[in-house]
Amino acid sequence: MSGLRILHAVTLHSPTHAFGGPVRVAVNLSRGLAGRGHQVRLTALGDGFEGGSLPTEVDGVPARLYRARSILPLGFSGITSPALLAGASALVRDADIVHVHLARDLVTLPVALAALRAGRPLVLQTHGMVDPSEKLLAKVLDAVAVRRVLRGASAVLYLTGRERKDLDAVVGGPLTQAVRLVNGVPAQEPRPAPAGPPRILYAARLQARKRPTDFVAAVPEILRHHPDATFVLAGPDEGERAAVDALVAELGVGDRVSRPGPLSSERMLQELRRAHVYVLPSVDEPFPMSVLESLSVGTPAVVTTSNGLAHDIEEAGAGRVITEAAGIAPAVRALLEPGANDTASVAARKLAAEAFSMETVLDTLLGVYERAAGV
Repeated sequence: MSGLRILHAVTLHSPTHAFGGPVRVAVNLSRGLAGRGHQVRLTALGDGFEGGSLPTEVDGVPARLYRARSILPLGFSGITSPALLAGASALVRDADIVHVHLARDLVTLPVALAALRAGRPLVLQTHGMVDPSEKLLAKVLDAVAVRRVLRGASAVLYLTGRERKDLDAVVGGPLTQAVRLVNGVPAQEPRPAPAGPPRILYAARLQARKRPTDFVAAVPEILRHHPDATFVLAGPDEGERAAVDALVAELGVGDRVSRPGPLSSERMLQELRRAHVYVLPSVDEPFPMSVLESLSVGTPAVVTTSNGLAHDIEEAGAGRVITEAAGIAPAVRALLEPGANDTASVAARKLAAEAFSMETVLDTLLGVYERAAGV
């Protein structure tokens, strides 16, 4: 297939990486596609950058960013850009494939609608962000736009069987053009053998669903068995920073838990390579990029049973799967046992390379594009 012009649309890019995994997925796919000779461009809102201009690339991917403007107090659903809305038609007309990382918002929905109006092949990837909801705004957006773009897309990419069922429920029937596409992770150099005191890492948004306070609550028990252990709790605040700080103070572990805030992509990999164990206590997490990145460098992960990667991690022996918050400390302790960390580390890298390699994901995605474009 000759070089395609591909537009990836996501909701928001910011220095704090507030929108998390979808941006990381879009960037990884874009870089992989560019490496195969395709012309890829990213579009999104930009927010939080110093100075008067927005970046023209995101981690090496050419980007057209629009300054974010909040028009409703509804988080990501309430931000947009008049310039993006006005320019969406021109953006999609300049692409052979429009790949939208769809959420119920005023960024990705307008781009998807513009692609349908322009007759451009539209590929949607929802990352578990479009599920049945009783919220009034969700119902309005579903009626006005979401069902229309889901039905009109050339392909809808889903991560898990649960996500597929949720999409069918939103549409009101089976999506015949649904295709499973797992998240991929670029190959990484393995971490060096862990040295020094145990270092335990949490690196995700500080929001209720991610359960950062569960991570903090496990610290005292781990310290009872590993008194020299240190802990890193990183990520942008989305409502839980105050609760985290309060619990750290209440438990008296402020000197053991560092809180560096959001991490850049480069810093994230650095922290993963330094960590003995990565912990993500979040619930209903479809396919977290942070866990894939942890596996790719060989850092064993602790996740909950509702994590989309839980089965793979457990089956491969690449970490530990827990059913409740009380299991965090025992799981971490088990992975700190002599030999256990090394064994899980080897399994983690093997799992990332064999099941979630970017090359395999790109092969599948390019097949989707080929069918969508009719080439």
